[in-house]
Amino acid sequence: MKLTRKQVLAKAKASDLESVKKLNCWGCNLTDISIFSQIANIEVLTLSVNSISSLSPLAGCLSLCELYLRRNSIPSLSELSHMRPLTRLRVLWLAENPCCGADSSQYRLTVLRCLPRLQKLDNQVVTEDEIALALVEGEEVNTPPGSVQNQLSTNGHPETETENDPLNYNMEETNKIREELGMKLLSRDKFPSLSSPSTRENKLTLKRTHTLDAVLLLLQDLDEEELRFVHTAATNRLQTYMLDSETLTYSLQTQKRAEIQH
Repeated sequence: MKLTRKQVLAKAKASDLESVKKLNCWGCNLTDISIFSQIANIEVLTLSVNSISSLSPLAGCLSLCELYLRRNSIPSLSELSHMRPLTRLRVLWLAENPCCGADSSQYRLTVLRCLPRLQKLDNQVVTEDEIALALVEGEEVNTPPGSVQNQLSTNGHPETETENDPLNYNMEETNKIREELGMKLLSRDKFPSLSSPSTRENKLTLKRTHTLDAVLLLLQDLDEEELRFVHTAATNRLQTYMLDSETLTYSLQTQKRAEIQH
């Protein structure tokens, strides 16, 4: 069933869609919620116990703070990619959907990696440590194949880099960012052209450089709470590297002692 303008206005007791701030459509047998592309000011939305499979109509609901989607037909966590622009979203109830899978722990980490601003997920409070762990161990959520967003960004070629890719900077743009951040500018010999033949190592080095630039630039837009999340995640990641290094060193020392004994 398609949710219509008339139904929305009747349920919200509103005269126009722009004034709709709260809406409860629990158990309405809904499959089509495309109307929400016209309800940009919605703040609290209940869509539990329906048959909704796509979240793309919610991508423009930038004022959304609470979203209840329990017991629907959402097939994949990739649908959450449509909700990344919803920076005010703090409460999400997604349980009892096909996308949740059998591994509840990994499901939760993946959701929180995609939506790290959440304060409550499936009626359970989200902790700072949980967010930090999710940023490290949660799976990356990609745009659903065949979606309009994916088609526009790739033009049907998923492997093709686009002009909108934050990593696809040219030398001038990258050096401008580095200058703003007080970093040393890159020389041309350290910035191989993407259009000219280059080795795999050069491409990987270039991508890492762009990744660092993108991360440092994005840090300027984060608030205090978000910076704490990043700090905790970075600390945990460094500890993991240190443990791996210590394990490798111990293994090499053990192997060397064994060789000497023989």
